[in-house]
Amino acid sequence: MDSRTQQQLIFEAHRKSTGASYLLWFCLGFLGAHRFYLGRTGSGIAQLLMCLSVVGIIPLAFWWLIDAFQIPGMVRDENMKTIRELGGFREPESEARLAAPAPQPSRSFDPRVEEIREMRRR
Repeated sequence: MDSRTQQQLIFEAHRKSTGASYLLWFCLGFLGAHRFYLGRTGSGIAQLLMCLSVVGIIPLAFWWLIDAFQIPGMVRDENMKTIRELGGFREPESEARLAAPAPQPSRSFDPRVEEIREMRRR
């Protein structure tokens, strides 16, 4: 198995699902389960603590509704983060950014990533 196929399989194993996120949001959203699933543990803990307090229930209801619209973006961000990590790209330090240009990836796992890169080049 070549490295490209291996990386594709690793990405598929770590890829986050929008459907699973919405299921967690609907069933356990007040506990922040969807945020824990999407790697946003800080806000997940905040939702969990707000759920446990009587005063926090009302703002949490609004937060729960707003999350319904934010889930697709959070899933996309988490999947893009996984792609960057698999590609070996880290944010360079400010000095390194000035000294050398950032490496360009050869090809990505997802055709949508290539479309985004093309749009950024224009």
